[in-house]
Amino acid sequence: MELKAIRYEVADRVARLTLDRPHRGNAWTGRMHLEYRWAMTEAEADPEVRVVVVTGAEDPDGRTAFCVGADAKALEGHVDKGGYDDGLRGSEPPMPDVDAPFAADFAFQLGMRTPVVAVVNGAAAGVGLVIACFADIRFGVQGAKLTTAAPKLGFPAEYGLSWLLPRLVGAGRAADWLLSGRIFLTEEAAEVGLFSAVLPPAALATHVEDYVTTMARHVSPASVAATKAQLWGDLLRHDPAASVRRSMALLREMSLGPDFVEGARALSERRPPEF
Repeated sequence: MELKAIRYEVADRVARLTLDRPHRGNAWTGRMHLEYRWAMTEAEADPEVRVVVVTGAEDPDGRTAFCVGADAKALEGHVDKGGYDDGLRGSEPPMPDVDAPFAADFAFQLGMRTPVVAVVNGAAAGVGLVIACFADIRFGVQGAKLTTAAPKLGFPAEYGLSWLLPRLVGAGRAADWLLSGRIFLTEEAAEVGLFSAVLPPAALATHVEDYVTTMARHVSPASVAATKAQLWGDLLRHDPAASVRRSMALLREMSLGPDFVEGARALSERRPPEF
């Protein structure tokens, strides 16, 4: 696919997906939607990819945004057309092959075997915040502004945030953000657990690079895929006994695999494992 709204690169087992409309704050369009789903599908199907990193491009003056939400011109188009238009022209873009409970826009990120890391390097609003929330792990830059945006546009909670946000930050804070549409900063979001770390701009890139490099080289991909399925799947089951039984069955199964052999050997030899 010819990419016009994102950049997609794979190197050293890491797929990097960059929202690439910096002149518009990486605002979301139908074209970006199509390319985003295509790139995620490519990453999930690539056995060499161990981690997917999502971030926003900076403009020529060094200003950054993650994604400021739907492009204002697109929103005006919804009004002109008399209703919501996702910009996909009726086509159904590719989507990673995931279990049915996750088979919808952005929820598919939770169903992927591959971990998704969002690097929120600037403002994230509306669908931009959705993308970050449906990542498995999030890092942010200090002082970036975040908002659900929907209440001030007359929209409902978008793309399943009403299901996800209470599970990430608790029902009270989710209600605050979803019902008020107020602007809050990455520091506040980190205080309630939405971000693993919030760092100054100069430190963010180095921290994330070290983090994903370790995941790509020294963490078992079989373990990550199994644990990710447990993590998000167990939220759907609400049954701790079933979770225990499933984890024990997986332990017995995976103890026969090559990743366990390497992990145990590396532990006894006091070295990092290589998967």
